[in-house]
Amino acid sequence: MTAEQLELDGLPVPRRRRPRSPGVEPASVAPVARVALDLAPAHLDHPFDYLVPAALADDARPGVRVKVRFAGRDVDGYVLDRVDEADHDGPLAPLRRVVSPEPVLTPEVARLSRAVADRWAGTLSDVLRLAVPPRHARVEAEPGAEHTPEHDDAPPPTLTGEAWEPYRGGPAFLQHLAAGGCPRAVWSALPGPAGRRWPDAIAQAVAATVVGGRGALVVVPDARDGDRVLEALEAVGLPRWSAGAPGGVVRLAADDGPSARYRSFLAVARGRARVVVGTRASAFAPVQDLGLVVCWDDGDPLHAEPRAPYPHVREVLALRSELEGAALLVGGLARSVEAQAWVTSGWAHPVAAERATVRARAPRVRALDSVELAREGPAAAARIPAPAWRAVRDALPRGPVLVQVARAGYLPVVACGRCRTPARCGACHGPLGLARADGVPTCGWCGRLATAWRCSECGHERLRSVRVGSERTAEELGRAFPGTTVRVSGARAAGGVLDTVPDRPALVVATPGAEPVAAGGYAAAVILDAGLATAGSALGASVEGLRRWLGAAALVRSADEGGQVLLVGDAEVRAAQALVRWDPAGLAARELEERTQLSLPPAVRIAAVTGPRDAVQAVVGRLELPSAQVLGPVVVPGTGEPGAFEPDVRALVRVPRADGAALARAVAASAAVRSARREGGSVRIQLDPQEIA
Repeated sequence: MTAEQLELDGLPVPRRRRPRSPGVEPASVAPVARVALDLAPAHLDHPFDYLVPAALADDARPGVRVKVRFAGRDVDGYVLDRVDEADHDGPLAPLRRVVSPEPVLTPEVARLSRAVADRWAGTLSDVLRLAVPPRHARVEAEPGAEHTPEHDDAPPPTLTGEAWEPYRGGPAFLQHLAAGGCPRAVWSALPGPAGRRWPDAIAQAVAATVVGGRGALVVVPDARDGDRVLEALEAVGLPRWSAGAPGGVVRLAADDGPSARYRSFLAVARGRARVVVGTRASAFAPVQDLGLVVCWDDGDPLHAEPRAPYPHVREVLALRSELEGAALLVGGLARSVEAQAWVTSGWAHPVAAERATVRARAPRVRALDSVELAREGPAAAARIPAPAWRAVRDALPRGPVLVQVARAGYLPVVACGRCRTPARCGACHGPLGLARADGVPTCGWCGRLATAWRCSECGHERLRSVRVGSERTAEELGRAFPGTTVRVSGARAAGGVLDTVPDRPALVVATPGAEPVAAGGYAAAVILDAGLATAGSALGASVEGLRRWLGAAALVRSADEGGQVLLVGDAEVRAAQALVRWDPAGLAARELEERTQLSLPPAVRIAAVTGPRDAVQAVVGRLELPSAQVLGPVVVPGTGEPGAFEPDVRALVRVPRADGAALARAVAASAAVRSARREGGSVRIQLDPQEIA
């Protein structure tokens, strides 16, 4: 109600007084700073008013870091705004100091951070820790601190759309970008020759956006994918930015180190680069005049933030595209169920190729399950059956052959050689494994050596393999194909993750996501242990298994060039058939239909509350949602210690999709009450958890 309305109704009108603080001269213009404080308690998740001293009037701009006094201690914060009047009637505490006059929190990112906190029932301070990297004073003092865009005089990029021509709606998508439009697309990418691969398509979309006078943001799962996109961007005339040299593209990844990451962040914030390519946290990069946001391989688990409030890159970029009027491109070789839900609802449009194009560019895929291998007799039980051996033997003279293995290591899981009881550590009951053939069994949890292991069931001392890793697979292949080069790629491999391999005969053993690229494509690929990829009760196991298989299959030459992929193992039938047909959208559509019927995400929204039983029941008991359905609480396996701590429990609160915002508000309000009352126990609140077993 306004002051005029109050006066008409005869009600007293509250008069805001000029903010003051004893002994401090306030700024003459906008003397009140609205500050977001770096405070963990949920009940303190709101801006606080502070007086701007006249001495800090010029430096205390919106977006800068400041120090303030709160509850008797110095606290970090960001200035969100400067206003003339305060909501607080009494004296205001003054800003202690401006940590840096560098505005690192733009209004757009501040608005996005607030929306993310509300969407996932978190706090603004938690989101800002993800959005703004830690300060490095030395980097701020480097030459080039002025906010002068370097890209104004840079030549325009080459505008070409050859990578999008095979897709229905692809050329139209580029035209919308170049014209300043904001289309939303879900893209099913295909393998292809150089110049038509997925990094080239992303680079061409970014080039169209830049030609239209706007900036772009590309978020990929890891640094290897980022490097591929950077190479493709350079090929279309968008060079990488470096200090002292003009360029429109920066890489923003945690792997670069704190100082390099902050330097790239400042280049974007200062307007010296208009394109960002990075990993998870770069979704909050302060790109000016943002016109396009891209999420590549949105089903990759690396896109899910492991820190509170646990946002997902795909959803963050969708929020950002709406808040800033930017185009959205979510793409991958596979299609996530969440992206399929956007297509089904009409919120986003599919960009996919015709079946004839898919058949021409994809390799031939064969599923070697137990039915297919029945005619092989006893040899069908082999981990690498005879058809797979023959395929490797025939393909090697034509180029490298890729072998995808589900697990890293030598023998990551072993069991008793007599009764086949899983071997467990005597100290922590973790699984035992072997690092090499003559090694000592080692616990995968605590790392202890089981030098005198005996089976707890039968007393036997010998072990047998249950799961075979990449190192053992490479050893077996090396013996089977003497004289052939065998390379191992993986995070735990001796040589680490390989980026590329030479285009000559070799065997390349890799774990999912660590497959190197062969310039001319692999002659063949063998995907082992297919049943492991789709086993278990986790939600979306079949879609995730298909995503991993497609990552390997897309590196193989097309069927016209003799490329072949063999899927070995009894995998989930629908996922295996989707790989054979190269139809990830079909699998995602069927999965979405089933989840809708069963009231599972993304058809509904779910809040998972985990912690001590009393604390979980208190949080859930305060929720006032008529449409909510509470499932549990149930004991979380692997938590608690017998005789010491009670195990944690988890409760799921499920509501219809339309009530998702109300669920987030209710959970956040309950968490704020818990924080204000200082209720005991540690509770984890997660909306839309990625894994629901």
